[in-house]
Amino acid sequence: MICFQRIAERHIKEAIKEGVLDDLPGAGKPLVFKDDSHVPEDLRMTYKILKNAGFVPPEVTLRNHIAKAEELLAGTEDIEARYRQIKKLNFLIMKLNTARGTRISLEMDQHYEKRILERLGHDT
Repeated sequence: MICFQRIAERHIKEAIKEGVLDDLPGAGKPLVFKDDSHVPEDLRMTYKILKNAGFVPPEVTLRNHIAKAEELLAGTEDIEARYRQIKKLNFLIMKLNTARGTRISLEMDQHYEKRILERLGHDT
C-alpha cells in the first residue's frame, strides 16, 4: 500500500512541476467536506446511497418548509395573511418537534405569533 502511495505522490509532484494542475476549476479555493461523523460508520454507505438517489429525510424536508414559511411571513403585509402564515409556521414547528420525539416547547420554538403581534403594535 505504501508503494502505491509513493508512486501517486511522485506523479502528483511531477504534474505540479509541469503545471498540469494549474488551470483546474476551483484552484486556490478551499475544499468543502461534508461532515458525516455524526452518522454511525456502518450506516454511512447507506446514507450516501440514499442521498445520491435523491432521498431527503422528512426532518430536512420539514426544515425547508419552515424556512420557506418564515420567508413568506417576512414578506407578507396583509394582517390576515400573516395570521394564516403564523399558524402554518407553528404547525410545521410542532410537526418537526413531534417527529424528533422531543418535548414541544411552545415558549421557545413557537414564538412567532407573539413577536409578530408585538411588531404590529398589538397587545398580547
